[in-house]
Amino acid sequence: MLNLTHSHSRMTLSASDSPRIVLGVAGGIAAYKAVEILRRLRESGYFVSPILTPDALRFVGAVTFSALASEPVRTSLYGDPTTPIPHTYLGQNADLIVVAPATAHVIARYAMGLADDLLTATLLASRAPVLLCPAMHTEMWEQPSVQENLATLRRRGVLVMEPDDGRLAGNDSGAGRLPAPEAIVTLIEKIVRGGESSLLAGRRILVTAGGTREPIDPVRVISNRSSGKQGHALAEVAARLGARVELVTTVGTELALDVRSRIVVRRVSTAAEMAEVVFELAPSVDAIIMAAAVADFTVVPAERKLKKETGVPEVHLVATTDILLELTKRRLPGQVLVGFAAETDRVLERAVEKMRRKRCDLLVVNDVSATGVGFEHATNEVHMIDRDENVTTVSLRSKEAVSYEILSSVATLFSRGEL
Repeated sequence: MLNLTHSHSRMTLSASDSPRIVLGVAGGIAAYKAVEILRRLRESGYFVSPILTPDALRFVGAVTFSALASEPVRTSLYGDPTTPIPHTYLGQNADLIVVAPATAHVIARYAMGLADDLLTATLLASRAPVLLCPAMHTEMWEQPSVQENLATLRRRGVLVMEPDDGRLAGNDSGAGRLPAPEAIVTLIEKIVRGGESSLLAGRRILVTAGGTREPIDPVRVISNRSSGKQGHALAEVAARLGARVELVTTVGTELALDVRSRIVVRRVSTAAEMAEVVFELAPSVDAIIMAAAVADFTVVPAERKLKKETGVPEVHLVATTDILLELTKRRLPGQVLVGFAAETDRVLERAVEKMRRKRCDLLVVNDVSATGVGFEHATNEVHMIDRDENVTTVSLRSKEAVSYEILSSVATLFSRGEL
């Protein structure tokens, strides 16, 4: 699944242009699929320049790629009779660089800024968008070091097409399989033609994130475990899809360089503060995504710190404003409302009940008791429920990738014009 991120797109191609694709092939068993990717790209009219790493040559032959490509395959920084500086030639002339398969080794070297072979040197010598298609065994794919390297590259504007589940080398099965060549080529065509980056072009999106903090006294608060990661990921991905974003958050965030200019951050703390800002901004946005974990109850805080020596205090809870429910009453024609629900049991049953009460356009629910899901994790698994109570499940993946699925559904609601 695509994790959409890019910062340096310089493609303004007309139908008569022949986009130039650099196809990097790293040393993994999935390298054989790159031959089919190359063939399909050439049949679609792309000018393709292949780069094979030395390890890739252990799996596939240079002659095959040279026979199919627009120009002979390159494998080294040195000894190229056509140009003395091949990495700058390739990097400066590329409209898109695709690495398929992208191994854990290449991902790590790219994240570190190493340029010790032609492929990594070309990646660093280009301002073109980059699409990485990782492929490796499940254990490698799930390693924190691999995921952290990918997170670093995403923040820098790199596109990541997450691997599929399926058969792997050695009769293993699991996450890490390179997606089918036709799926990769379809995504390449969308990137080159600008289809993905314009999915939410011209839209204004309001996203809430984090858990609210309700003070008991000047020192203590009632809060929850929400880290704000999913909400922040939604804001960044929405910006990369062309939207202007208002991010109302209770936690600090450092936005990626490529989206800072498209996101306005508004810091709040309590449920009341969040409600005030959301209601202020709501009339000016096309969609509101309530990813924040807003407290259901608050208290009237003590003016001074409560002391243990004076005994156990009585804390009287007061219901907070139901922001999502109030938004459904105030909504403008055509405005999309997305709610979130965190559950630990009877997940879908409770989510459907909430959908019937709130009447938003889309409800995103997750089981926060499941492994790797929800609060404080880099990954998430969600179910999306629409107004007709149809359920779409997004399997465990990065929160950026989950964001793309949610925002694709929002874009579909816009396109249908049924709201």
